[in-house]
Amino acid sequence: QVQLVESGGGLVQAGGSLRLACAASGRTFSTYDLGWFRQTPGKEREFVAAISRSGGVTYYGDSVKARFTISRENAKNMLYLQMNSLKPEDTGVYYCAARRGATAPYDNWGQGTQVTVSS
Repeated sequence: QVQLVESGGGLVQAGGSLRLACAASGRTFSTYDLGWFRQTPGKEREFVAAISRSGGVTYYGDSVKARFTISRENAKNMLYLQMNSLKPEDTGVYYCAARRGATAPYDNWGQGTQVTVSS
């Protein structure tokens, strides 16, 4: 198990930027694939981005491609999400998550951080 704690959320105007961070506990951080998800009231949780254990492979949801960048620092047990050109529809609670492999379910979740983009 790995414990995950998100930070960096807040209120930003459309067109602005935010950088989310996810701090992880434990010595096995580098053995997990990681991802970011978001959720707004009344909607299902949406995939935002994912990154492989080494950081060499990344994936993005269609709605955030070319605007968001996922990265990780295994030496610091940290995961990041750089969000640029933010839109009001990016508003939601953002969660980081971890899984043991590319085909395993995400079974470690943080508590979430709120991102609000005003128009």
